[in-house]
Amino acid sequence: MPKFIPIRFYSAKNTVTKISPAKVFLSTALILLIGLPSGCNLITGKGDRDSTTKLQELMKVPELPDLIRDATVIQGLRPIQVIGVGVVNGLPGTGGPANPSQFRDELLEEMKRRDIKDPNHFLELDNTALVRIQATIPPGARRNDPVDIIVRAPNESVVSNLNDGWLLDTRLRQQRFLQNKVRKSEVMAIGTGPVLTRSSYTPGEDSTLKTEGTILSGGRIQITRKLGLVLSPEYQHAKTSAALATAINRRFFFFDGTTRRGIAKAKEDDFVEMETHPRYRHNIHRMMAVIQAISTAPESSATQTRLAELASMLTNPATAADAALQLEAMGESAVPILIDALNSTNPELRFYAAESLAYLDRTEAVDALETAIRETAAFRHPSLLALQGMNHQLAIDSLKRLMNEASLETRYGSFCAIRRQGVEGKSILGGKALKSFYLYQISSNAEPAVVVSLRESPEIVLFGDPGKLAIPQFLRGPNGLILKPDLNAPGKLKISRFQINSDDKRATVSDSVASVINGIVSVGGGYGDAISILRLAKAKGYLTSQLAVDPLPAAVRVYHRDEADEANADDATNQTTNENATESTSSSSDENSAEDN
Repeated sequence: MPKFIPIRFYSAKNTVTKISPAKVFLSTALILLIGLPSGCNLITGKGDRDSTTKLQELMKVPELPDLIRDATVIQGLRPIQVIGVGVVNGLPGTGGPANPSQFRDELLEEMKRRDIKDPNHFLELDNTALVRIQATIPPGARRNDPVDIIVRAPNESVVSNLNDGWLLDTRLRQQRFLQNKVRKSEVMAIGTGPVLTRSSYTPGEDSTLKTEGTILSGGRIQITRKLGLVLSPEYQHAKTSAALATAINRRFFFFDGTTRRGIAKAKEDDFVEMETHPRYRHNIHRMMAVIQAISTAPESSATQTRLAELASMLTNPATAADAALQLEAMGESAVPILIDALNSTNPELRFYAAESLAYLDRTEAVDALETAIRETAAFRHPSLLALQGMNHQLAIDSLKRLMNEASLETRYGSFCAIRRQGVEGKSILGGKALKSFYLYQISSNAEPAVVVSLRESPEIVLFGDPGKLAIPQFLRGPNGLILKPDLNAPGKLKISRFQINSDDKRATVSDSVASVINGIVSVGGGYGDAISILRLAKAKGYLTSQLAVDPLPAAVRVYHRDEADEANADDATNQTTNENATESTSSSSDENSAEDN
């Protein structure tokens, strides 16, 4: 057997340190392994050169494109659907026990987690009903933002009518079927509030009209949705994502006290995360389009050349929309060009310039946008969005003037643009908070009209004086409501409400629409009851003014250009196509020449 001899190492102080042969063997092997090249070749070969080349290619920073959109795609613009199972309480005997089902089991499990005593007995009461609820969380949503809730009684429920019920706090989650199992997300929204059934605003005998409904702004979002840009494979590099974030932050930033902070952050080599800029709070899609139109290069002597090119594009209908986006992305340096474009005789070109100026908070845009709203239906929705976000009194004055227009969608669209500004907007409009909705009386020079809302906010808006409810004998409404004229007092109506297990309630009011709505609330009626009475009165001819439900401008409409403008746009398109074809041919010729050489 071979004899192992201890190895001695001498330090500077001549002390001896003994190391066992096993440790020497392991140390030597480790040194050899570290020193070995890839593939265990002791001599550098072709495989090592290929690996080195590939590594160098991976480390090479891609050349930045002209615009951010050339290197990225947007992430986060799809809405998120969230669902849950809840309980509607306070029904006037129109509820009932929920039959055994997966929804009942899911609800019982949720009630046990929340320490609700005797949940089975609670679900058997005739004033409760098991319901399924859902909501849509939009792009760019922030925590505590309101969202509409859709309520449906499932087939397993024996409920006959959800009207006048209240949805108890319900948690909504996103659900997906993965690996043969339902996976649930964290709580994304919490819903509660009074149910507005479809039967309140839709005539018919279908029983589902009474078991399906909405809770306007009844949900509160519990998350903050992030937006982002995903880099294309050929641009994925840490330095590239950082450069794109820097370019975005030069244009969009916040002030946290005294600190300036950009909205973009490079999270990975292939992803840039984005916060929502306050100016684009109500138009996330435009914000992302503008971000993608940002130039990757900082301002330089070439900026003036680019501005001149975009100014030329802005004069042509075929390229004006994209030119306005790129100019908006450039910020203050593009303002003079956009202002000059307001003098164009073409309404389409004026609209594109005014829209971009509005998002740059320039008051020069107000008159042009007001004209676009008044005269061109296709520009109405985007123009109202642009005015809505302007923090200036001139914009408010413009929206007030538009509430005198004959077009009801223009009037109500302008009203909503002011109301969406929160408490300040409601104060400007002078709304009155009733039991579960708002009542607004807006002075207007146009024909009187009554508008009810089925989205965002429970509200009834009276434009002008809609006149009186001329009820000859009586009008029977839902939930025991009866309206009839007071024979002893002309111009007065008696409102009565009779319900089981509840005291009778009565009120006498004038026959004006506003007074009748207030009277319905005074006898315990809600938003759905008021809408039902207005609908029935209109159907019977007792209400002579126009009654409309959500008369808002359509978000997408086709704009038809004049023949001359269309011809110019076609010529520009053909010219661009021919130029691109020439460039492509030249490039091919150059490549062939290089190969021949």
